[in-house]
Amino acid sequence: MIKIAIVLVAACAHSAGVTWPFAFGLSSGEPVWWLQCAALAILVGVLRSCADRRQAAGMGWLFATVWLCATFWWLFISMHTYAGLNGWLTALAIVALAMALGAYYALACGLYWQLRNRNPMVACLLFAAAWTMAEMARGTWLTGFGWGAVGYAHANGPLAAYIPWVGSYGVGAIAAWIAAATVAATGRGLALRAVLVAVLAAGVLASYALQGWSQPAGSLSVTLLQGNIPQDEKFQSGSGVPLALQWYGQQLNASTTDLVVAPETAVPLLPQDLPPDYWDALKQRFSTGSQSALVGFPMGNYTQGYTNSVLAFAPGQTPVWQYDKHHLVPFGEFIPPLFKWFTRLMNIPLGDFNRGAVGQASFEWKGQRLAPNICYEDLFGEELGARFRDAAQAPTIFVNASNIGWFGDSVAIDQHLQISRMRALEFERPMIRATNTGATVIIDHAGHVTHSLPRLTRGVLVGEVQGRTGITPFAWWVARFGLWPLWILTLAIVFIAARARPIKAP
Repeated sequence: MIKIAIVLVAACAHSAGVTWPFAFGLSSGEPVWWLQCAALAILVGVLRSCADRRQAAGMGWLFATVWLCATFWWLFISMHTYAGLNGWLTALAIVALAMALGAYYALACGLYWQLRNRNPMVACLLFAAAWTMAEMARGTWLTGFGWGAVGYAHANGPLAAYIPWVGSYGVGAIAAWIAAATVAATGRGLALRAVLVAVLAAGVLASYALQGWSQPAGSLSVTLLQGNIPQDEKFQSGSGVPLALQWYGQQLNASTTDLVVAPETAVPLLPQDLPPDYWDALKQRFSTGSQSALVGFPMGNYTQGYTNSVLAFAPGQTPVWQYDKHHLVPFGEFIPPLFKWFTRLMNIPLGDFNRGAVGQASFEWKGQRLAPNICYEDLFGEELGARFRDAAQAPTIFVNASNIGWFGDSVAIDQHLQISRMRALEFERPMIRATNTGATVIIDHAGHVTHSLPRLTRGVLVGEVQGRTGITPFAWWVARFGLWPLWILTLAIVFIAARARPIKAP
């Protein structure tokens, strides 16, 4: 029971380390890198004390299930409050999702226990490799849901300097190694302690010494719109729809910057269903002059299917430029096979979209190549990386259009902000975010938030963003090979650990 209690506390601390919640009067919404490492180190210590592999796998499963429930508990708001699913069934679905994803970590922990009695350095590398494989499996298989992964705790801190080299999963692997090495170094191994200090010190020194991989590519003045349309009214014809059409229409007309961005489905109607002249007036507004607009629209028709899209309105842009969301949300934007019965229990408008292609061309405007992504698409760095294979056509600015209104005033807003910061650090590209309820911000290429709007307010954010060119090491290899280099490396470490001779207990 003591082990279970320790694991439960450590799992909750692990979630808070990735993004500190609203609690204890402390600054919220920021990652706490040392707390994440400490919580994972506690798990490693528990694993080493387990009696057998089955118990170790069980402890790992319990840790992962609680950690993930504490991370994305806000799914309850979208599924119960807004989609109308029964409360008990909603809670059960969230726990079931966490348990299913937690099974990857159970396998990782069982594998670590089985091979832990190797050279301490090899054992620490083994834990990092096994944990990272679990993270990548969770984030990519069966559409992937890597929300709250270990790497996001390190957008701040001494490991941030490694992000342009190895990306979020790579930094998560380093963090997992630090957790295992911290436990191993408390008992023995001067060399292991020296390496542990060197890894942390190198990250700190690199953050000051390295100049980065990107170069300035001019600036763009931007206006970002945050409508704060209540989610339960957003698609209602008598309330949210006319409010959205009126407010966004006014702000698009009033904008004076080079670019104005409205969030995901800011206009909640298909073009053919808009009031008379609304579509033509919007195109006419940006058909001349020196301004352009990126606006979230649903597109398509019953015959061809529908897409969740961002449209670009600009002088000389005929037909209207269109980006279609590729990575769709299960149950919210597409229905997995055999699950239509489940989605029938919920009220989700526009719930079955077609996918766009990976690596769609950027929208070119005033010397910048603008690469939109919609909602949680910025969670998948390997997919955004597909745009960097040709350096001459690589994006200079990322644009995220989101509607996190589904999750209320929860830590989901802050977690999504950290995800966007991670992508900025991986590619050394600024990320501008226009959202319905927050976080509407401008993030520079170093991952710093330079401009922001208060969450859950209706407002307009005006600022300037500096585009960047150049390719980070992470962008280079992920554009060509995806996550395969990390898979191969982690599998090689497991193979080496399996072949190494166990150290006999004294």
